[in-house]
Amino acid sequence: MQTVNQTATKVLAEVVTDMPHKRVGILGGTFNPPHLGHLIMAEQVGDQLGLDEVRFMPDAQPPHVDEKKTIAAIDREHMVERAIADNPRFKLETTELKRGGKSYTYDTMKALKAQHPEVQYYFIIGGDMVDYLHTWYRIDDLVKLVTFVGIKRTKYPTTSKYPVIWVDAPVVDISSTQIRQKISHGHSVRYLVPDAVADYIKEHHLYEQSH
Repeated sequence: MQTVNQTATKVLAEVVTDMPHKRVGILGGTFNPPHLGHLIMAEQVGDQLGLDEVRFMPDAQPPHVDEKKTIAAIDREHMVERAIADNPRFKLETTELKRGGKSYTYDTMKALKAQHPEVQYYFIIGGDMVDYLHTWYRIDDLVKLVTFVGIKRTKYPTTSKYPVIWVDAPVVDISSTQIRQKISHGHSVRYLVPDAVADYIKEHHLYEQSH
């Protein structure tokens, strides 16, 4: 019996060693601009799931967004850097920006997983997006690469045919579209975006005319 226990312990140790030892959340988006809603979502997921990092991953060219309404990638990258600078758990993920072209999550996560096989990735989306997972490019392969994390939304069900971890987070009704509109009309966006992001927008005269 003692021999069996020792063997079982050894096998278990080997399995644990082979398991991913870093847990990383990915929050993708255009971040045009990044706002407090993004930060709250990332913080709540990182805290509740005990993640080592939450990476903000700006799109190069989102597959479903009118590129005419998206400002230069370098500006979005710099705004994200400023937005997350004071949180040690938050990092910038530039894989999609460096690759360029349309950003399909499957391609990105396949590349990241190949580079970092030891990492368990958690892909964070709003509860309203879960219903659309079936439309995502190569979704059946994607769910093998990442664990989806859905942010609960009052009017949306917490069910999906795909595996999703659901997280409670304060619903902050802020949108990047709303922020761009306010700026284009000369209105304040204080408390909607981090001060450092507001400063960057002002310094670079972003969104002052409708895009």
